[in-house]
Amino acid sequence: QVQVVESGGGLVQPEGSLRLSCLASGSIFGSDGMGWYRQAPGKQREFVAAITRSANTRYANSVKGRFTISNDNAKNTVYLEMNSLKPEDTGVYYCNSFPLARFKWGQGTQVTVSS
Repeated sequence: QVQVVESGGGLVQPEGSLRLSCLASGSIFGSDGMGWYRQAPGKQREFVAAITRSANTRYANSVKGRFTISNDNAKNTVYLEMNSLKPEDTGVYYCNSFPLARFKWGQGTQVTVSS
């Protein structure tokens, strides 16, 4: 079973930037891609971005043009570069396989956007 550890979150002002990392304990590219998801306080977990084995990317409309997902297969790591952050981007960010979240969910990393 692949285990994931997310990191890189923090407190940032609106229009600021953060780079999240997701380190997987094993090979992350089997038949799935990898995705980032987030959960805001009082809301359900939602899809944010994904990258497939062929390096195609997909984004939620709310982050398109501001967030960029990438991966380093040699390091079994997936990144999420977040720019022009907004208060509504606040939440706990998780990574998992995509399109089905097959791995055990990690602890996530908290992102707080506030002035």
